Amino acid sequence: MTAVTGHVALVGLSGTGKSTVAPLLAARRGLACVDLDGVVVAQAGRSVAEIFAADGEARFRSLESDALARALDGPPAVLATGGGVVLDAANRDLLTERATVVWLQSRPGTLAARLSATDEERPLLSDGLDVAVERLSQMSAARGPLYTAVADVALEVDDCTAEEVVDAVDELLGALLHASRDDASRDEVSRDDASRNHASGNHGAVQ
Repeated sequence: MTAVTGHVALVGLSGTGKSTVAPLLAARRGLACVDLDGVVVAQAGRSVAEIFAADGEARFRSLESDALARALDGPPAVLATGGGVVLDAANRDLLTERATVVWLQSRPGTLAARLSATDEERPLLSDGLDVAVERLSQMSAARGPLYTAVADVALEVDDCTAEEVVDAVDELLGALLHASRDDASRDEVSRDDASRNHASGNHGAVQ
């Protein structure tokens, strides 16, 4: 985790609302907003579904990793990541080292319903809603430990509006910042105590 005043990355499965929440949270906190899927689509000139169909998932993941690295090299921003960004170990390292990571969680049935309600073409829904729920359940089981590995905080968003999610995330980030300041203060006190003890010991030795 970086200082909470730096990058904030939203992670979680497709349908948790990352792309909706990110610009709202960015506006709330006075940060830029980067949607990694949007960056990839703009760079490739094709939709995510088209990239998957024409070039395969490996190509998409490569573009996604490049987009993540560039975003984290940029000014502090709220990042809406793709659901599979945590599959790559290098991505996980970047997120852990250079962002405060918020894991948005939701039930597979809720996710499938949300995804089916949009006009965006999604490979996940190509075989129908029931199959999508099953796939999302499998993804949740497989990716859960990876999200856990990078997340600083987690938030269940099943019954929340986007504004409610923003309020909750903003509160969690505030709590993290407060905790990090407390830790820094304790570290400073410890260093001061150690310095005084060292000085006292040196003085005694000279005498």
